[in-house]
Amino acid sequence: MRPSPPPSALGGVPFGSTSDMLRLDGGCFLMGSEGEETWPQDGEGPVREITLDPFWMDRTTVTNECFAGFVEETGYETDAERMGWSFVFEALVPKATIRKGKTRTIAGQEWWLGVEGASWRKPAGSGTNLKKIMDHPVVHVSWNDAVAYAEWAGKRLPSEAEWEYAARGGRKQNIFPWGNELLPANGRHRCNVWQGDFPRENTLKDGYFSTAPAHMFPPNDFGLRNVIGNVWEWCQDTWSIDHQTSGPKKNSIETPLEKRKVAKGGSFLCHHSYCNRYRCSARIPNLPDDSACNWGFRCVRDD
Repeated sequence: MRPSPPPSALGGVPFGSTSDMLRLDGGCFLMGSEGEETWPQDGEGPVREITLDPFWMDRTTVTNECFAGFVEETGYETDAERMGWSFVFEALVPKATIRKGKTRTIAGQEWWLGVEGASWRKPAGSGTNLKKIMDHPVVHVSWNDAVAYAEWAGKRLPSEAEWEYAARGGRKQNIFPWGNELLPANGRHRCNVWQGDFPRENTLKDGYFSTAPAHMFPPNDFGLRNVIGNVWEWCQDTWSIDHQTSGPKKNSIETPLEKRKVAKGGSFLCHHSYCNRYRCSARIPNLPDDSACNWGFRCVRDD
């Protein structure tokens, strides 16, 4: 059962307000990629022309502060809270939590731990909190949680096509929102991804070991921040690798018989040796009730 929309959102912002959102014109753009850096099994290609109506998009991902307002007003309980655990990067988990046996390992991916009590309130489980990171993206939110928040706010999740159009910022077929090199010629980092030898060493050259504040790093050409790196962002679409290519497709939302949902953008744990999906066209699937320390979202609304 979805929570009823409130008369106002956090901080007195009216329900459905476009405050702190950007209006994007839409129109035709080329979605997907067939470059050598892509993952064909993910269905990044073929490149196809998509037509979108104008829409509004949040400048940043939803923050802990905003999600806290939603929970305070509705009493909402996330999937991770109901299940009693969520996935956390091993190096973020307090040693005491590991010693007490409150974690579970994942075969073949030892850097991930299922941590008892990990949730949006306690990002790494017992002994952790949000005191210094209220302006960071909310994490440990499932697709279900993101949809509930969006409905409460009078918004919705973006379609994958809307998300990719927005991330590209009006540029055609660039790998990243700013060009084709991860680190521009000026040496200024544009996103929060793993620097160094994953998963053993992070050199912190971009300044962050875990999430960065939602407003950090320069915006793309549309004015959106952190569309690449930091946290994976849920999209409205159900996962599919079969795409229509016979002509323009308007406001594309794939709807096959599949439970998993699409996420875009990569996260602070992405690295070229392991998960180079911090690119505009990259995409991964996940179950709608799954969550982790590097999964968040941003919202859109119709024009």
